[in-house]
Amino acid sequence: MRSMLFADVVAASAAVAASSARLAKIGRFAELLRSLAQEEIAPVVAWISGEPRQGRIGLGYSTISSAADVGAADAPTLTIAEVDAALSALAGISGAGSARERVQLLTSLLNRATRSEQDFLRRLLYGELRQGALEGVVIEAVANAAGIKSARVRRAVLMAGELPTVAHAALTGGEAALDAISVRVLQPIRPMLADSAETVEAALEELDEATIEYKLDGARVQLHKSGDDVRVFSRTLNDVTESVPEIVTLVRGLPAREVILDGEVIALNPDGSPRSFQTTMRRFGRTRGVADLQAELPLTLFAFDSLFIDGHSLLDEPLEKRIGVLHDTAGDAAVPRIIRPSREQAEAFAKAAIDRGHEGVMAKSLAALYAAGRRGSAWLKIKQARTLDLVVLAAEWGHGRRHGKLSNLHLGARDPATSSFVMLGKTFKGMTDEMLEWQTKELLARQIARDGIVVHVRPELVVEVAFNEIQDSSQYAGGLTLRFARVKRYRNDKTADDANTIEDVRTLAGR
Repeated sequence: MRSMLFADVVAASAAVAASSARLAKIGRFAELLRSLAQEEIAPVVAWISGEPRQGRIGLGYSTISSAADVGAADAPTLTIAEVDAALSALAGISGAGSARERVQLLTSLLNRATRSEQDFLRRLLYGELRQGALEGVVIEAVANAAGIKSARVRRAVLMAGELPTVAHAALTGGEAALDAISVRVLQPIRPMLADSAETVEAALEELDEATIEYKLDGARVQLHKSGDDVRVFSRTLNDVTESVPEIVTLVRGLPAREVILDGEVIALNPDGSPRSFQTTMRRFGRTRGVADLQAELPLTLFAFDSLFIDGHSLLDEPLEKRIGVLHDTAGDAAVPRIIRPSREQAEAFAKAAIDRGHEGVMAKSLAALYAAGRRGSAWLKIKQARTLDLVVLAAEWGHGRRHGKLSNLHLGARDPATSSFVMLGKTFKGMTDEMLEWQTKELLARQIARDGIVVHVRPELVVEVAFNEIQDSSQYAGGLTLRFARVKRYRNDKTADDANTIEDVRTLAGR
């Protein structure tokens, strides 16, 4: 099979973007996938899902902008293999002079690309192609191209943690290759997600038999143990083992030989009350000075689920059984909970959680299986304040005390139907001086365009926004806006794919 041109991928992506019909999008991508050589599958699937196969490769806005004014090729000559190799080379650059070397390599790549190929590459590197709904279309396209039910592909993705590997298996080995992808210790699984309920009473009415547990404002972690080998993964499946040595020690001492647990870690005050989410997150992403920070901010584990025990997957077991395994395995590290409470008991338990400084409680169906990677009503979070996790689309330069800082945030909800974001309004409220400093630096690093005082950014940063109510609005495309919106915190543990959808907002508004 000939080496396919990169232009073929760009053309397929453009055709999909121009179509409003989901089946047409799936069919066009499936046609592309069927024409690929084996070694081309993983990079192409990553690209059409919205990111390089190599992940984030160290190219910021300034680097990409430095390579902006380059000539373009008159005709396409770049192959998929050549583009993938160039991206791998970019990802491997480090050390003194790395910024200049990246610009040179990126310029060389763009010089060989046509205008349409340049546009695709820039949007890929900016992160503008990466939107959660797009992966759903690609999963369906992989299933179509391989002649396999999409549910089989989707479950394999949940087990493997990422789509390109699963796509390669499906397209080269069919169902037999997918059967070989299963829950494995030391390989992270996409976490199960929760929906929301207004009150404890409403949650109990929705669930048949339930357990109520503390809702913690900490960092979601997945804990893997195989003998003495322990790994800790974040909500986004990044390996954070080196950042949390006390958690590693605790998990290594658990009685099971092999185990996967789901839970949260949180920094506590001496009286046992929780410290802020931002304080807990200071422990993550660090490989230097960990011991000193550990002494200053020790972390406590609250495990709330068990997914694997000594060679046996528990994903298809009901929560009640998984809780039993959890308590036998984790002991005192298990989250506080009550099982099958009355309404009065559940409300008293929720009050106790809030009195201790926690966010609220979770209500979970005892019959529910672990729906990895999916949000559903089997898990319901009940919090005091109404909040939404929204994506920062742009920000405006402040004035007065905030002069020189990016302040007024443009907030958007995901729209899976269009693979884009719907603006819900703006807010400059709730920001500390420290947050203003941090967000200015982080937003400028994601800058993609400017329009007067407005800095448009890659839709990557997720912010938790509290609000009083949702109102109708003719100003914004979604027809809704948030009244008295204020920033509660940045959710560094979440990606744009985890943000609330416009349908979530409409549901909250009763529309």
